[in-house]
Amino acid sequence: MGTFLSKGEKTRDKIIRKAAAVFNQRGYSGTSLSELMEETGLEKGGIYRHFDSKEDLAVAAFDYAWSEIKQRRLAMLDQIPSPLGKLHGMINGFAAKPSAVPGGCALMNTAIDSDDGNPVLRAHAREALREWLSYIEDLVSQALRKGEIDAGASPSSIASIIIATLEGSLMMSRLTNDRTAMSHAREHLHKMVDGITTK
Repeated sequence: MGTFLSKGEKTRDKIIRKAAAVFNQRGYSGTSLSELMEETGLEKGGIYRHFDSKEDLAVAAFDYAWSEIKQRRLAMLDQIPSPLGKLHGMINGFAAKPSAVPGGCALMNTAIDSDDGNPVLRAHAREALREWLSYIEDLVSQALRKGEIDAGASPSSIASIIIATLEGSLMMSRLTNDRTAMSHAREHLHKMVDGITTK
């Protein structure tokens, strides 16, 4: 049975969804209250009835955006039985799927945006990165236990390389408006994973 939300909860959820797109496209400092009011269709009091501050809303918006990204990625990977297959599937999915929230990768955007400005947002972005690293490390560990990859493979190193390569190629693709870097990254990562696969 679905969850029934009160009118206030529905309004709060709507604000978060709408604000997530604005913050992800414009950043924390670049997002004004007037833009949030226009996007949500609410006045200042209507927004701040549900959130203590702009920072409070930005954190909720990031958490929502990251949750959407995770759900989309995991739903795709749930259909793949082996951990090694999931690694390949995750690489393909990141390179091929559009962002779950307008503006691109919320993790990269928030990490860059909060680098010099907002320690609370930065902490949430760091936790999201930790979750992603942990997920990949777990896949590699499962593959090791199943004998799918070489015993000397390092889960933490592989996870770091995969994320750094994907996020770096995404930045280059967005900056140049050309997905060549993303295609190269996907090809390289598949070869890397194949290179540690037991024959």
